Amino acid sequence: MAMSGGKDDGSPMMDLNMTPMIDVLLVLLILFIMTIPAQTHAVKVDLPVNSNQPQPAVEPQKNKIIIYADDRMTWKGTEITSDEQLAQFLEATKAIVPEPELHFQPSPDARYGKIDDVLAVIKRSGITKLGFIGNEYYANEF
Repeated sequence: MAMSGGKDDGSPMMDLNMTPMIDVLLVLLILFIMTIPAQTHAVKVDLPVNSNQPQPAVEPQKNKIIIYADDRMTWKGTEITSDEQLAQFLEATKAIVPEPELHFQPSPDARYGKIDDVLAVIKRSGITKLGFIGNEYYANEF
């Protein structure tokens, strides 16, 4: 038995129900809108510029900060007792041309709070050449 469209002639209703199709299209539109902004985010990275001038063959100086599990810090092998002393070392190295690379090597057992404090001092000092040493210790952690 066919359903009637409300007319008196008793013929079946031949109109297509558009509501489910519109619902599906609206859900797809919302998903599309949500995924587009994630693809447009960019991280700004200062890339080296290719120049025709030969670069001078300078062996870069490297400074190294090591943080041990017992919260001791060393700067190129010399023990540092406070964050102020570390800040003084960092300010002195900023005056050197070219700026020396700073290698940061926390012990795998070092407290996160201490590492965070030292990184905050480094950021406040304005050091631009920073490298993390010893990341291979954490390769199997995750």
